[in-house]
Amino acid sequence: MLQIDLRSQPFISEHFQDEFDAILKENANSLIVIDFYATWCGPCKIMGPKFVKMSSEFTSVVFIKIDVDESEDIVSRFDIKVMPTFIFMRNGAQIVRGSKHCGFRSFAIRCC
Repeated sequence: MLQIDLRSQPFISEHFQDEFDAILKENANSLIVIDFYATWCGPCKIMGPKFVKMSSEFTSVVFIKIDVDESEDIVSRFDIKVMPTFIFMRNGAQIVRGSKHCGFRSFAIRCC
C-alpha cells in the first residue's frame, strides 16, 4: 500500500486511480480538498498559488491536485466539467463542490 507523509509537503499531485484511492482511504477522517485543474487553464493558474498558500496554512487538511489531462479516470469518476473544480471530502463523501474561490477559505476554516 502506498505510504505518503502528506504533512511533509504542501500538497500532493496525483495521477493514478489506485494511489488516489489509497490516499483517500488513509486520510478518510481528515478533511480532504481536491483541486481539479489544467495547465492551460487561465483561472487555474490564478488559483494555483492560492491553493498552495492554503495548503501551507491548514496543515491538518489533506490537499490534492489532479491534472485533468493526466487523470482521465479520476476526472470521469467525479464528473468534472469545468476547471478549476474544488471538492471537499470527509469520510469518503463529498461535502461541498465548487469552481470559484469565493468562500473556499472560509469553508476550510469552518471544517477544520
